[in-house]
Amino acid sequence: MVINMPTLKVALAGVGNTASALVQSPFYYRGRREDQSLGGYKISDIEFVAAFDVNREKVGKDLSEAIFAKPNITPKFADVGKMGVKVYAGPTMDGVANHMMKIINPVNVKCDVSKAAENVKGADVLLSLLPVGSEKATKFYAEVALKAGAAFINTIPVFVASDQSWGERFKKAGLPILGDDIKGQIGATILHRTLVRLFKLRNVEVTETYQLNVGGNTDFQNMLDEARLVSKRKSKTDAVTSVLPYEIGVRIGPSDYVPFLGNTKVAYIYLKGRSFAGFPVTIDAKLSVDDKSMFAFSAIDATRLAKIAMDRGESGPVREICAYYFKHPPIQAESDEEAASWVKTWLDKKRKNAMSIKAY
Repeated sequence: MVINMPTLKVALAGVGNTASALVQSPFYYRGRREDQSLGGYKISDIEFVAAFDVNREKVGKDLSEAIFAKPNITPKFADVGKMGVKVYAGPTMDGVANHMMKIINPVNVKCDVSKAAENVKGADVLLSLLPVGSEKATKFYAEVALKAGAAFINTIPVFVASDQSWGERFKKAGLPILGDDIKGQIGATILHRTLVRLFKLRNVEVTETYQLNVGGNTDFQNMLDEARLVSKRKSKTDAVTSVLPYEIGVRIGPSDYVPFLGNTKVAYIYLKGRSFAGFPVTIDAKLSVDDKSMFAFSAIDATRLAKIAMDRGESGPVREICAYYFKHPPIQAESDEEAASWVKTWLDKKRKNAMSIKAY
């Protein structure tokens, strides 16, 4: 008897350090006890079928080779054989900062939406992993997803899923869209929101706070250009301050590039508040994580949930998923616990629908 295993076909826009972690993940988890199903899809069910990049070191190569090409530094943690997936040249647009040109050495080829969509056809999900500040390039791949009939996931702070006009376009096309600006598994935003919420819960008035982030990969090198950080700072700031009903002194966002840190991200979080009788309370916290494994966890979950939404015929922004996995969703939950309960209710609804269909 032949058993048909579920597959989830994914196209990637951007083959950087995050893509390296993602592509290795299905190979790492295959056959492991930890490879748990989410809505019927395991991590090992993910199949990468197309990829785009602009780096001369990656374009034209098999995806299994491109994920380890310079300047990627994500270590090899799984055996990835030749995949037969060629990395196509995408449009550079604003995807490469001026100070990154010599490092990325982008190819200069013409790539229109129709041509890119042909290469994406057959994929269930187009996952955008572009550098921060890639507004035009992100919207290009959103158009590609619409043309190719794929769900779209935007992992950076360009506001598409949280923009009503884009949401309506995906709804009209019958396709899900998720975003914007993904939260890590245990990231700076999650920790910061939790600490602010603790102050609120215990009736301590927050007066000022900052979050300073440093890292050593090309993401942080790219973010040395302050002009590319406008939406990044807004996304992270909104995610933290949305917990409070009043304004505070705040500064949140990437701070510096420290090459020897590699993929390690270090976040310094400070809060000051007024407690009983006006006495001060301060918290200084330091978080150190592998940036790409934190990212991969959330991206893999979001990918599986996007496929579930497609299976159910849902379209437009899936607000429950966006609220839990993204910093700048269409609707911001008061807490991550609340957002988690929204996702659980959404998944339970799917299970009930599936049971009804089976019973019928």
